[in-house]
Amino acid sequence: MASDAVLSPRSAQILHSVVETYIQTGQPVASRTVSKRLKAGLSPASIRNVMADLSEEGYLEQPHTSAGRIPTEKAFRVYVQSLGLRRLKPWELERLRAEFRGIETIEGRAERSSHVLTTLTGNVGIAATIPAANQTLHQVELLSLGDRRILMIVVTRDGMVRERVVTLDEALTQVELDSIRNYLNWNFGGWVLEEARRELARRLEQESALYDAILRRLAVLRAKGLLEFELTPAMYVEGVANLVGLDLHLTRQKMRELFRALEEKKRVLQLLDRFLEKPSGEIEVRVGLGEAHPSMKALSLIGLKVALPGGLSAKIAVLGPMRMNYERVISAVMHVGDAFSSLPA
Repeated sequence: MASDAVLSPRSAQILHSVVETYIQTGQPVASRTVSKRLKAGLSPASIRNVMADLSEEGYLEQPHTSAGRIPTEKAFRVYVQSLGLRRLKPWELERLRAEFRGIETIEGRAERSSHVLTTLTGNVGIAATIPAANQTLHQVELLSLGDRRILMIVVTRDGMVRERVVTLDEALTQVELDSIRNYLNWNFGGWVLEEARRELARRLEQESALYDAILRRLAVLRAKGLLEFELTPAMYVEGVANLVGLDLHLTRQKMRELFRALEEKKRVLQLLDRFLEKPSGEIEVRVGLGEAHPSMKALSLIGLKVALPGGLSAKIAVLGPMRMNYERVISAVMHVGDAFSSLPA
């Protein structure tokens, strides 16, 4: 038993039984418990010898002299590799897809994904949308909010929606705003945003723009950032409170550090970028996240990338204790990803 790959069938069977029992109970597992669970004619003494070998190889550890064994990170990794995907029944899949119907924006789908993952798994649901590098303008909407305030909405072809409220020095009527909106959508709909910004700047610099009422008003909104926004991912995290009460072997200080880390969207995005490296649609399981942050040593991440139209992509994941129901969580992540990507853009 020099490596994971050479576990004998008997050793693998016993190890998997220990892991599954520990996931269910959270208690050290004794050889007698494994013997009853397997019902394979193995005596507790035989199982105890195999468990001793597994302990020497780093798959199991014994928290107390008189206690049974508990699986290590190494054991969980081997266990996860043996799992298949539990397919949802047709009615379950239909109910899952119904959760996303009527949600027109990509951000809305991502937010719903984090919620559904939390509901299905009881862990932390995470979803992030990654904007395309060259985004194409779909449409602009301008709404008067009164008191010289304007709501500027920019929608790109990849389904991303950006909103900004600005205050003008002089009020514009809704009719004037509609004229500006129609000008932009007619002239720049379907343009790559960067090219649209350059062409708009060129037109506004021309002397004739001084005599065009629409362009004069458009220049005011451009100065307020119309068509200008950062290509930052939209991040949604739900269910962090589910980590409270779990036996993560953390001090109060470490627990506070964990919650602070999960409150920082940039830190969570870095977590996804670091551990979700496989191509779109391929599930990825990372057991033990201590290298990302000391407070995450007892956590696991299960997620995947989702390819979307227009060059946009998303990442969805579940963050939970190492002692989680991996089969259920893997199934939830895979099927939520399918539902997310199968909806029309």
